Amino acid sequence: MSRTYLIDGMTCQHCVGSVRREVSALDGVSAAEVDLETRTLTVEGTATDEAIAGAVAEAGYAVAGRR
Repeated sequence: MSRTYLIDGMTCQHCVGSVRREVSALDGVSAAEVDLETRTLTVEGTATDEAIAGAVAEAGYAVAGRR
């Protein structure tokens, strides 16, 4: 299952790496791709929206919605 989220607060490649690292560590995530230009996170796997939002928050950013 693939889902795309809008992420608030990312401004650089360090931000991208932080979000990717936190989300990729979740159980049920098989892939996490972050695009700085569109400020999106695309996740493959079975992790819940709540778990993904928590991991994004742990990285210091916020999920602003889903696409």
